[in-house]
Amino acid sequence: MIRVGIVGLGYWGPNLVRCFSEFDNCKVTAVCDQSRDQLLRIKSRYPGVIPVENFSTLLDRDLVDAVVIATPTATHFELASKALAHDLHVFVEKPLSKSTAECEKLVALAAERNRVLFVGHVFLHSAPVQKLRELILAGELGNLTYISSRRLNLGPVRKDVSALYDLAPHDISMMLYLLGQQPEKVTCTGLAHLNPAIHDVCNLTMHFKGNKMGMIHVSWLDPHKERLLTVVGDKKMAVYDDLAQEKIKVYDKGIDTPPPSSDFAEFQISYRYGGSFCPWVQEKEPLKAECADFIRCICEGDIPHTDGVNGYQVTAVLEAAHVSLLSGGHPVQLQPMRLLGETTNDKDAAAQTKAVIK
Repeated sequence: MIRVGIVGLGYWGPNLVRCFSEFDNCKVTAVCDQSRDQLLRIKSRYPGVIPVENFSTLLDRDLVDAVVIATPTATHFELASKALAHDLHVFVEKPLSKSTAECEKLVALAAERNRVLFVGHVFLHSAPVQKLRELILAGELGNLTYISSRRLNLGPVRKDVSALYDLAPHDISMMLYLLGQQPEKVTCTGLAHLNPAIHDVCNLTMHFKGNKMGMIHVSWLDPHKERLLTVVGDKKMAVYDDLAQEKIKVYDKGIDTPPPSSDFAEFQISYRYGGSFCPWVQEKEPLKAECADFIRCICEGDIPHTDGVNGYQVTAVLEAAHVSLLSGGHPVQLQPMRLLGETTNDKDAAAQTKAVIK
């Protein structure tokens, strides 16, 4: 029986308490938050849990075997580091951290302690995204050209991170998963309207090998809620609408180009307008599937799909996008992850982290 502690009972934490409480192979034994009201609220719903206001107290009292961190992004590194140092398995909500330097340290520490480091990229556990990946691998869409997404709503406005760090990790993680690679460079522009230090609207473009591209538009200033991802291939196209009853629709549409010719008059593009279909998707709650996978990896000693390296890859895109955002949209090349043991100079790491958080 894996004893689980949930840290952070704000917007997302109570959902995590609910999911982990429904499994037979684990038990939520403790919850931690600085708000006594939140602790009492959870305690009233789950009488068996022990409420704790201080994270160090949670670690020192031997109450848990694993912690789930659902706190503000700026606290992820410190809390996850302390938990791993206490030989606990760690689940961290997205993003893993605000800098790649911190992600590398967490990956190294998890490997050193032989603990599971799991990142909450919840959409990689959703049935529609897995179905999209299945269609791509089967060649149903042909050679991919680009993926675009729109994640829009009116609020909730965050005070600790921009819309880039709050919303884009979902779409970044999906695009990296579907394309099966990291981008070579990124560009990002945005608008800081409500607070000059925090961007409310961002447009991120990722350039991949093979002349492929990913485009992400995120905003918490939009009147209409959208959760839309479009995958364009040279054979067919697919649209994933997370708000629709039928999540995925595949379109047999495209543009056919003639063989190369020196005669411009012979160059005629033809448009293909075929039918469409909605593939059957076995629905499941992504968050519950994600939580179950965390417990499974602990019990079986398996490496999660959304492990620390996966968390690093998403953070690397966010970090480069943030630099591009502050530079007015100049392209930023992504650097490869260092191997375990190749630590960053402390001064360089501190400077890098400071630049990202600024």
